[in-house]
Amino acid sequence: MRQARLIREDGDGFYHCMSRVVDKRFIFNEVEKNYFRKWMRKLEKFCGVEVVTYCLMSNHFHLLVRVPDRESLPALTPETLLELLPLLYSETQILGIRQEIERARASGNDRWIRQILERYESRRGDLSVFLKELKQRFTQWYNRREGRRGTLWEDRFKSVLVEGSEEALLTMAAYIDLNPVRAGMVSDPKDYPWCGYGEAVAGKRLARRGLGTILEGALHGASRRIAWADTASRYRLLLYGKGREEEADPDYGKKGRRGFDTERIEAEIERGGKLSIPEILRCRVRYFCDGAVFGSVEFVNSIFEAQRWRFGPKRKSGARKMRGADWGDLRTLRDLREGVIGN
Repeated sequence: MRQARLIREDGDGFYHCMSRVVDKRFIFNEVEKNYFRKWMRKLEKFCGVEVVTYCLMSNHFHLLVRVPDRESLPALTPETLLELLPLLYSETQILGIRQEIERARASGNDRWIRQILERYESRRGDLSVFLKELKQRFTQWYNRREGRRGTLWEDRFKSVLVEGSEEALLTMAAYIDLNPVRAGMVSDPKDYPWCGYGEAVAGKRLARRGLGTILEGALHGASRRIAWADTASRYRLLLYGKGREEEADPDYGKKGRRGFDTERIEAEIERGGKLSIPEILRCRVRYFCDGAVFGSVEFVNSIFEAQRWRFGPKRKSGARKMRGADWGDLRTLRDLREGVIGN
């Protein structure tokens, strides 16, 4: 008999959720991981939950999810519903829903409108709905592509209710982001693009926002967003502290665990958890291809002033700081906000 899930009855709840592919099959390659993450982000917004961090492995996934108190979610209106629908539905489906809303309004039947909204309102702020739809949508896509039928997952997802304290959330997040290191897939979690930390280092806004949620809730309350600059080095030091390698001890039946050796941990502590420019340069840095102009503040501004006619009247200055590392006095002309650093 299945046990009822432990849930937070009031306020925001944090949950570590896990699910494994049936028969432990290794089906998650690059294409599958990207598709899964795309729908994870779409459903995250539609359902009103927040993925704090995550890791997609070859045959399972881990998610650390913040589920808000339903009372804190703004009630749907016909207008906000129509804004959300493109996340999940086709143009034909949206047209049908829009026409139903218009008929309900024309009839003056407020109850009808409330019933329409309730169909979608009931799916918001619900962890089970979020995970169920995510797994179902991935299964349907994968089965169509592979010409297979039937379930793709071993069972319903497992979940652990996590205290919303900084210590508990940071520890759980680090456990999740260290999975590819423990599995020997990468030597540094920043090099794994399908985990929250790796995506955040690559400049993705939602991944950075998720990890910032840990400090935001624990230190400043939900009203203030924490910048990635406030999170990056501190979280990286935690990853190295929690990711220490462990040697096997056959006499006591202890298995070894991959991770970071003492020398690497001490070096990371010495530099304060900040990625060096050589490390950043080993990644794909979009500024070097998409920055338009690259150089000193004076050089970038001189090009901007000489060709100001190319820019709209709202643009008052040229040089833009680069993200992802301390680039010194180097600047670019374009302010790239997402996907700045990749693999």
